[in-house]
Amino acid sequence: MTLLRQGCGGQVRLTDQAFDPGAELAGFAKDRAEVGAVATFTGLARADGGATQSLELEAYPGFTEARIGEFAQAARARFDLLDLAIVHRVGRMAPGEPVVFVATAARHRRAAFEACDYLMDYLKSRAPFWKKEHGPDGARWIEPRAEDHADISRWDKET
Repeated sequence: MTLLRQGCGGQVRLTDQAFDPGAELAGFAKDRAEVGAVATFTGLARADGGATQSLELEAYPGFTEARIGEFAQAARARFDLLDLAIVHRVGRMAPGEPVVFVATAARHRRAAFEACDYLMDYLKSRAPFWKKEHGPDGARWIEPRAEDHADISRWDKET
């Protein structure tokens, strides 16, 4: 399953297949004559010292992409982005596997960096995903941490 949404100020893709962040970056950065900066973030599933044997993410097809697309459009306007891409895994993945890839393209580096940070803060704390860790002691649902909420709230304070 790969779900793709374009026309939301960039590309948002949810996939239950492993992806290569290097290939995603190469495709995103290709033929960008007017772009001065591309910033990226790749998040990986953590083992947490053996406490997590796999990470599982659930999403509602259609709904999740639409909500992320709305936020992507807001990021595009706020940071005057030329383009953006978000690839997010769903399903079960092992420690070390890429979970999320975010790329932003802008005329200048500060906008690209800040937009990438802004999008990751949203994906970490407000995107409609349900996360579960599986480990030797069983499974447990994961909620955003206080730090994640603090990270996203700082953007609400900026104008």
